[in-house]
Amino acid sequence: MSDTVLIPGGRDVRATLDSAASDGAGAESEGEGSGGAPRADAVVVACPPHPQQRGHRGDERLVAVSDALTERGVDCLRFDYGDWDEGYGETTDADAAVEWARERYDRVGLFGFSFGGTVALVAAASRPDLAAVCALAPTARLNPDADAVAALDDLVALGVPTRVIYGTRDSTAEWSPVVERAGELGVETVPFESDHFFV
Repeated sequence: MSDTVLIPGGRDVRATLDSAASDGAGAESEGEGSGGAPRADAVVVACPPHPQQRGHRGDERLVAVSDALTERGVDCLRFDYGDWDEGYGETTDADAAVEWARERYDRVGLFGFSFGGTVALVAAASRPDLAAVCALAPTARLNPDADAVAALDDLVALGVPTRVIYGTRDSTAEWSPVVERAGELGVETVPFESDHFFV
């Protein structure tokens, strides 16, 4: 089941909350979606790819991650960024989505693909309360203040479990500095024989 969610904050951020699979028993009394308490105790906030390159919450990689999570009893909040802001506002959007989730769930993770992978790492670097962060095909930098390589140092210092997944044939994102720094810090990296889009 999916519900539309408006994320509070100064920007127009809309999301889809995909609820974990349930046997249906007691769903009404427990509440579900944005109107009541969540059924699951954990959620992953999913950051979409670059909004100026048609990135949105319906991206097939985000939907695939959401499907895998909900089948395992974890909700997934896929959101769209507000108006384009060169990575600054988009990072704020991710933080607002995490805050929305923290108010409703015991455990919150953060995931992102491509531009969204970098947004996830940067947003997570100031959130010691996250259960984990995973970046799929992140690029090294969005702007001078949104640096995935620097964010890895902060994540390690905070003790937030972190994973970087990348395609070894990716010629779209500048992923190698992220993977190199992750290796130096002992952050888990997972290579795939794939291009940027994992197709």
